[in-house]
Amino acid sequence: MGNPVTSKIIPIQSVSIESEGKDVFSVTDETGKIYSRSVAGLFNRLRWLMVWVTQLVFFGLPWLQWNQRQAVLFDLTENRFLIFGLVLHPQDLIYLAVLMVLAALTLFFFTAVAGRLWCGYACPQTVYTEIYLWFERITEGDRQARMRLDAAPWSAAKIARKSAKQFLWVALGLFTGFTFVGYFIPIQELLRELLNLSFSVWEWFWVLFYGLATYANAGYLREQICKQMCPYARIQSALTDMDSMVIAYDTQRGESRGSRARGVDLKALGLGDCIDCTLCVQVCPTGIDIRNGLQNECIACAACIDVCDQVMLKMKYPKGLIRYSSGVGIREKLTSKQMVLRAWRPRVWFYSVLLLVAFGAFVAGLSMRKGFAVDVIKDRGLLARELGNGDIENIYSLRIMNATENRQTYTASVHGPKGLTLVTSPNLNVAANGIGALTVRLTLAAQAAQDYRGKATKIEFKIQTSRQGKVEEIEEKSTFFIPR
Repeated sequence: MGNPVTSKIIPIQSVSIESEGKDVFSVTDETGKIYSRSVAGLFNRLRWLMVWVTQLVFFGLPWLQWNQRQAVLFDLTENRFLIFGLVLHPQDLIYLAVLMVLAALTLFFFTAVAGRLWCGYACPQTVYTEIYLWFERITEGDRQARMRLDAAPWSAAKIARKSAKQFLWVALGLFTGFTFVGYFIPIQELLRELLNLSFSVWEWFWVLFYGLATYANAGYLREQICKQMCPYARIQSALTDMDSMVIAYDTQRGESRGSRARGVDLKALGLGDCIDCTLCVQVCPTGIDIRNGLQNECIACAACIDVCDQVMLKMKYPKGLIRYSSGVGIREKLTSKQMVLRAWRPRVWFYSVLLLVAFGAFVAGLSMRKGFAVDVIKDRGLLARELGNGDIENIYSLRIMNATENRQTYTASVHGPKGLTLVTSPNLNVAANGIGALTVRLTLAAQAAQDYRGKATKIEFKIQTSRQGKVEEIEEKSTFFIPR
């Protein structure tokens, strides 16, 4: 298979703008603004597929109804998260923690296998930048037209094009802000308030704040978010190695670069397959030259693969001069199957096992989760009292939180020393997603109490309910105090 691997980490190249002025400045103006070129191809279609999927989910989810209420609602005023048939309360934050662990492990897994797939296809910054760029292209034209328009003096046509772009940008930003707030306030109620111009101050604030963030990040900051603010670019080198499938330029095949006529003898000219057209730089949304090696700024959008394959087809060369490959794969000329097999290495198996364990724990926790919660509060004002017949009485308050969307009836019972009796009604009705309190009086027979004088003995409350034909039960411990 060739020489053994001497480096386990893919080197992330640091390329100075000054040293690579031709390649970098070919897509920017004097202010450093990047003018990326549009591209068609397999990976562009995949990227747009993810744009449609993510935006249909984001914009459509708040409008879905479930049991006559919004299917997904993070109701902060009522301290509950509604996710279809699942109702979560503050004490269920453990599930959020597990979800964050799952997200992190999934990111580690996919990065170790195939680099920054999240950044290239599903990251909100990538998705909204793609949409804003599309608006820019339909109003101002593709790369060359936009560069000419920006360099031209102001005129009625320029103002019209710029205004149309700004209108679309602002409209989408405000729509995303409105939808975002709709995850926290019922969106139909929010729409009625908007039509009646009765937004509260905080509703206006969050709609405008999120809308402005979308407008600024996707319209202006764009690649600067990925290059300067996102920490993921800095840690990718620790997650990838020479067996990770990343976007790579085949130096052995491509060098030396140079223009040539179609059909010439490359060996006679001492040239490789790269014709140095710089289209791979022109389509890059972060303005890098992938031929300089893997760089922090590469978001793995694969636009350079699409455009390079088109050039190779026109030159009648094999596709794949720029392709998904591993460092070992390019050096040792491995087949795709061999690279995929090598990608399943110990770190990937480790991430896989952790993912399965965390996912299993998450599913098991949700399946065993009770539809209600109970707090036992002892009457601190009167620990115990002795009745006229010598019996000992303690008073408790059972606070029962119904975490379901149906009214439930709960029945309490108690287990403790012989002679302990529950003398109040054991039943409590609690409204859907409501909290109820049941006052419980317990008495211990006088004769039985003699053995426990001056002591606190352990007791256990058992609260039951029936939901969907299944009996759910929670046991809570407490103490019964007997005075001297």
